[in-house]
Amino acid sequence: MKICSQIIAVFCTAAVALTSAGVTASAEPASAMRDMTTMELVREMGLGINLGNTYESCGDWIAQWGDGTPESYETAWGSPVITQEMIQGYADAGFHTLRVPVAWSNLMGDNYTISSAYLGAVQEVVDWALDSDLHVIVNLHYDGGWLANFPTDKENCMTKYKRIWTQLCDAFADYGDYLVFESQNEELGWDTLWNRWGGTTGKEESYALVNEINQTFVDIVRSSGGNNPERHLLISGYGTDIDLTCDSLFQMPQDPAGRCAVSVHYYTPSDFAILEEDASWGTMRSTWGTDADFTQLNHYMDMLKTTFVDKGIPVIIGEYGCPKKNKDADSVRLFLSSVCEAAYSREMCPVLWDVTDLHYNRSTCQMNDSVLQENFRNIREKYQPETPAAGDVNQDGACNLADTVLLQKYLLNQMNLTEKQASAADVQADGTVNGLDLVTLRAML
Repeated sequence: MKICSQIIAVFCTAAVALTSAGVTASAEPASAMRDMTTMELVREMGLGINLGNTYESCGDWIAQWGDGTPESYETAWGSPVITQEMIQGYADAGFHTLRVPVAWSNLMGDNYTISSAYLGAVQEVVDWALDSDLHVIVNLHYDGGWLANFPTDKENCMTKYKRIWTQLCDAFADYGDYLVFESQNEELGWDTLWNRWGGTTGKEESYALVNEINQTFVDIVRSSGGNNPERHLLISGYGTDIDLTCDSLFQMPQDPAGRCAVSVHYYTPSDFAILEEDASWGTMRSTWGTDADFTQLNHYMDMLKTTFVDKGIPVIIGEYGCPKKNKDADSVRLFLSSVCEAAYSREMCPVLWDVTDLHYNRSTCQMNDSVLQENFRNIREKYQPETPAAGDVNQDGACNLADTVLLQKYLLNQMNLTEKQASAADVQADGTVNGLDLVTLRAML
């Protein structure tokens, strides 16, 4: 015991010297990879929002009429040029995650070489988001639809897919665990192989190709450098459709790091969540909120929880939302709040689909609907994880010598802390973890 006390005294002296270099209790530096599960990370990601209709804009007309700069694509679908103030505004509005959809073929060179200027524009936004303590999801989005050719031109499509993710892994190699890679958007699944309404012919083949592409994605990331062998990854479900992704033919990739979550989208019922006017396949609904609507919502969220969450596979609702045109405003608010709560209460991360000025105003950098924003805040507070007890750094329910050792290692840069651990280590509750917290913790024992 005497030896332990002497060791602690030495560490305390060193830790006090580190006081002026304390770090925030809420997050680690951008380059850190923390010792935490993907389930813990997804819970930490809270509520998210999409930077939609921005870097995933695509179309030959942009190359024809634009000026050949990343900004010509960034603004092609109605977005202003993104600024740091806009990104900070998402954090100020209460979001903890920003999903950045990207069409990487824009300005692409020979051999599927991603434009350095386009990559730099996306990286700048990612950096701004990380500076705002936002988690970031970067994906390969629709990208002009070339993934539809996988069944008929697999070799070339796979070459392009591999080239894109190899380059992205190199570019973001040293980014920490606040950055998540997503394998694809909604394009994995092909009606040319299997039509879900026309029997089972081709079903196994289509699912097998989806599984192969997702496995290729994991293999590329894990074999690359920097932090990528430990990076948390988001695996696109079959068409990101909940029914189809919960099918037993969909398989999560084999991952040596065991750090994968699954991505699905929620636009149900489509006559409310997608249609702005009547179409050949459906009559537009302007309202939502019947008992049947809530039953349907809970059915799908329970399906995800049973199929994935309860089996230790985290779920991110990469997109959910609805238009506001020709919709009852209260119904829009009720739908968005209800989907958000149904997902978050089941320990999934819901990421709101948003485009320029739909829900978030990119000019004022604020939410358009203060009531909706308050609803989201109430959901976060209602279901947020309990605050750990001060001093219980290792989260074992007791404050003892083991906690001081853990904190000492952190202060000496020998390990990282999860957000919960950092919160418990902030014994003085001043927003930083430093040597004074170690001294106070030692005095508590």
